[in-house]
Amino acid sequence: MASVNPFNLSDSEEEAERRPNEKVDTERSPSDGAPGPPPGNPFSPPADVEPPTLLLSSNRTSPSGEGISLSAATISAMAGTAETRVSADVIAAQLLRDQYILTALEFHTELLEAGRELPRLRDYFSNPGNFERQSGTPPAKDQVLGPGGPLNRAGSISTLDSLDFARYSDDGNRESDERVAVLEFELRKAKETIQALRANLTQAAESELPSQERKNLKTSPEIQEPIRPLEKRALNFLVNEYLLKNEYKLSSITFSDENDDQDFELWDDVGLNIPKPPGLLQLYRNCGSTLSSPRDMVDVSVGVDFGDLPGNCIPQEPPKKPDLSQQQQTEVVQELEYQLSLLNSEKQSLAEQIKKLQSEIQTLKRSVSSPPPATLDLGSQNSPNPSSSSTSTACPTDHPSVPPTDNGQYLDIRGVSDAENDQGSPSAQNSSQPHLQSCGKIKSTPRVQFDQPNRKLSPAFQQALLSFCRMCSDSRLGAEVSRIADSEESVMLMLGRCLPHIVPNVLLAKREELIPLILCTACLHPEPKERDQLLHILFNLIKRPDDEQRQMILTGCVAFAKHVGPTRVEAELLPQCWEQINHKYPERRLLVAESCGALAPYLPKEIRSSLVLSMLQQMLAEDKADMVREAVVKSLGIIMGYIDDSDKYSQGFELMLLSLGDPSERVVNAVHQVFIPAFAAWATELGSLHTALIPSLLTRIEKLLMQGEHSLDEHKLHIFLSALQSLIPPLFAVVLQNAPFTSRARLQGEIPTIEVTRFPRPASPLQDVATIIGSREMLSALLLLYDHQLEHEGTTGWDSLLWVVNQFLPQLIEIVGRINVTSSTCVHEFSRFFWRFCRTFGKIFTNTKVKPQFQEILRLSEENVDASAGNGILTKATVPIYATGVLTCYNQEEDRKLLVGFLEDVMTTLSLSHAPLDSLKASFVELGANPVYHELLLTVLWYGVVHTSALVRCTAARMFELLVKGVNETLVAQRVVPALITLSSDPEISVRISTIPAFGTIMETVTQKELLERVKMQLASFLEDPQYQDQHSLHMEIIRTFGRVGPNAEPRFRDEFVLPHLHKLALANNSQAVENKRIDIATQLFEAYSALSCCFISEEVMVNHFLPGLRCLHADMEQLSPEHEVILSSMIKECEIKVENRGMSDAQGSISIASSLVGEDAKTKFLSKMGQLTTSGAMLANVFQRKK
Repeated sequence: MASVNPFNLSDSEEEAERRPNEKVDTERSPSDGAPGPPPGNPFSPPADVEPPTLLLSSNRTSPSGEGISLSAATISAMAGTAETRVSADVIAAQLLRDQYILTALEFHTELLEAGRELPRLRDYFSNPGNFERQSGTPPAKDQVLGPGGPLNRAGSISTLDSLDFARYSDDGNRESDERVAVLEFELRKAKETIQALRANLTQAAESELPSQERKNLKTSPEIQEPIRPLEKRALNFLVNEYLLKNEYKLSSITFSDENDDQDFELWDDVGLNIPKPPGLLQLYRNCGSTLSSPRDMVDVSVGVDFGDLPGNCIPQEPPKKPDLSQQQQTEVVQELEYQLSLLNSEKQSLAEQIKKLQSEIQTLKRSVSSPPPATLDLGSQNSPNPSSSSTSTACPTDHPSVPPTDNGQYLDIRGVSDAENDQGSPSAQNSSQPHLQSCGKIKSTPRVQFDQPNRKLSPAFQQALLSFCRMCSDSRLGAEVSRIADSEESVMLMLGRCLPHIVPNVLLAKREELIPLILCTACLHPEPKERDQLLHILFNLIKRPDDEQRQMILTGCVAFAKHVGPTRVEAELLPQCWEQINHKYPERRLLVAESCGALAPYLPKEIRSSLVLSMLQQMLAEDKADMVREAVVKSLGIIMGYIDDSDKYSQGFELMLLSLGDPSERVVNAVHQVFIPAFAAWATELGSLHTALIPSLLTRIEKLLMQGEHSLDEHKLHIFLSALQSLIPPLFAVVLQNAPFTSRARLQGEIPTIEVTRFPRPASPLQDVATIIGSREMLSALLLLYDHQLEHEGTTGWDSLLWVVNQFLPQLIEIVGRINVTSSTCVHEFSRFFWRFCRTFGKIFTNTKVKPQFQEILRLSEENVDASAGNGILTKATVPIYATGVLTCYNQEEDRKLLVGFLEDVMTTLSLSHAPLDSLKASFVELGANPVYHELLLTVLWYGVVHTSALVRCTAARMFELLVKGVNETLVAQRVVPALITLSSDPEISVRISTIPAFGTIMETVTQKELLERVKMQLASFLEDPQYQDQHSLHMEIIRTFGRVGPNAEPRFRDEFVLPHLHKLALANNSQAVENKRIDIATQLFEAYSALSCCFISEEVMVNHFLPGLRCLHADMEQLSPEHEVILSSMIKECEIKVENRGMSDAQGSISIASSLVGEDAKTKFLSKMGQLTTSGAMLANVFQRKK
């Protein structure tokens, strides 16, 4: 009996030897790109060939339309040997062909238990592609399917290999575990995704070469077809498997390393949706036998001459060995090309017929008053004869305006039996045009007519009989199901009715999947009330939408607005926003705030500047959530970009000030990033940026300085100054756009790129000057002309720049001179402002316009050194702001020299004038915060160290104290300490005293022992040298320094040096004859001991130095300051208790201080109780009576 191979899989060698005379007709999958034949029998012979004796075709075929051709000789042999045993392979093939999958699985299991394995069953059940179903996409046109198509999934079954029959047994536990069910569902979805990807990869691998190129490769065998990626992965897998089986392990490891993107342990990693082929050895052994006939693989979609068929199909001719000559291959290719031309002509005729039918359908639609019921079809995919299909649709190429968005997935409402018959027809499978089947769409056809039975049943009986079908049309859902929508409008009506009932039953985490459906229905629904309900559902879809969900809703709202226009957006979307403006969840209010900005471009302009602006203003003032106010500010910025009502300018300015004063930093950042740039762009269009906006901010700063001369509101100053800083880029853009050379700017020729450091880093893209101008190319062209104009042609006729130079800069410099120089915050803010201002306007502008104005005011000439009246400006904040904000903008050699010279002049002038050093200290603090300037500052100080004037040397010594904390220890050792030691041996005692605070700071911050020892020796020389014994100011400075650095200094330094010397100073102060000096020293000692009392001090130091020093100080304070004496008494008592407790704990060993304190407490309570008693003996006895 002849066996059938329905899956195009090779049989085992054993079966081939057992059946030497069998010839099996297999087929290639349609992936070879061969077109299908015309309807009819694909094996029909030409007219001049005698028909075969017998041609049988299976009555139940696979989707690929397999047929089995058996010769008469074979049939007679079967009849004569009826008792011959049927092979297991034939049984397996029949079971698989008839879709008895479970029986085949049981058969496969029994064969395995018996030690026999059929390759056919093994390959079938090991291929997941035979069991998984593509979800959402049709099978690829070139995907090889098993018999009867893909097996439908049941429950959570992924493949038959993973069946757990015990789970479904009668005695099993039927209570499903929710966790297991969820995991099985996720696993199934993952496998479906993997299978879909593999199918797509297989299809891509087959269709990688164009048809013309494939034809060229067939007609010219000498041309080597290039290897495809998936073929390469498959061959790599087989080669690695061969190397491992034959003990080439090192070669296998090297091969795996060279292909590290592939998993050689898993065939599925190759990506093809086919089972693993046999090994290389078996392929080599079978390579000759597989070519036994040029027609071993006959494609049923091609008409083949009987001369090319195997010998057992033509009994008149004895089988002969075929010849694989070039001529025969050429003839086959020519025959295929002829068939292709026939199919193309038939395709054209079908397309023309489809057009005619569509025109007739449109005519019928217009002529019939009530629309006929709509049907859904798959084009000619399941039609037995494509030429007779009256419901075929035209391709998208005929109607470009209708894109094929459905991938051919349409509902076929024909009967199941019809579909099965169509599947069983090979001509139906091969006559389907993939191009046509993807273009199907909804179409209307005349009302369907059904065959009425030739029976005489009464209508009542017939109705009663049909009632047993258990159909339900009484409920709402039943009514919807029983009537299928037959037009777009009815579909929208149905969705409008059903969606409100669907949404509550969808998981919250997946509700965003409904957004397209809701928006589409709300957009096209004819009833306003239903549209309002749907939009209400949209905004209430998710209780607390996260960022991604809000983005989806906003995207949908924008798409809705683009489609329906401004009128419906105002009437339908805005009311939904207004309803949620006070919602209890901040995420919903955030959605409202973001919606106002997203919908701004699509609203009527009157609504933008009235209703929406009012909504956002209310939310900015009232909402308590930072993230909501942040979104409000951003939406306000978008509104400012679209508003064109100039009357709203003042309202926008007030909103800017209100939002700048917000307590949340993220809100303020949003103001600088979005609102101010957008508002500045509007002010620029109105021509009021430099005429109204910037002057109003300057006026507010001046008013603030006038009101708070003694207590300046630094927060408000920061608000106004930061707003001014954000307006620098728009101001520079105005200067460029209104320049005399603007009209000459051309984007032609080679334009140099802008240096990265040319502008400060913008806070947002909206503050980038290139964005404001329009492009970096245009900005580059304007900058070239700008620098040339400033350097060579001047500013004549350049009104905007003249305003900056003649009004803006002088007003700013005047404001700078009025701020408090001791306020480091104000100095830093203005320094940053001038730095960004100078960097934006460029180096030429800074050198020619900014620096001369500062230099004229500061007047650092030699003749003004001794004139006290001319140095008032040097003590103000103008000095640090000019030094740190203007002179540090550019860091080239000449700029650094200018900064060094300015600081040296200021230090000299202030020192010789006996003026306060606050402005110089502010400069050093601001510059010292940046390590880049440490070397520069040390250069300035060394200039002071070697200066001829003692006053300048004193100033330099005091400046070292400010610089030591930020300088690394290497610089301290190499530059600072040598300079201080030089000053400590200065002839002037005042210079030596000025070095003490810097030495103390070094002891506080440095950790190098050698360095600390040098400083310790220098301080010891100050304290122990007899020449300093009566130096009251030196002792005062040392005590002050010890009190400042002692708590933070190294404990050893504090215990061995600071406290003993404080004790000596306190003891010496007891014998001080001058009362004023005694009071000064005692007060400084009191401050130092108060600071040091918080430190941990060892018992020895406490007893030997700390307590004696306090007692000496107590003796002074008894006479000089009684209020200090009380505090000192308590300090002494506390220290004595500490010493006593430590002594007791040492003496008692294991007895803790806590237990001794408890004992003292008990003793005190007992004595107090005794003191309360009278002398009565009975009462005294009661004290010792046990409590019952």
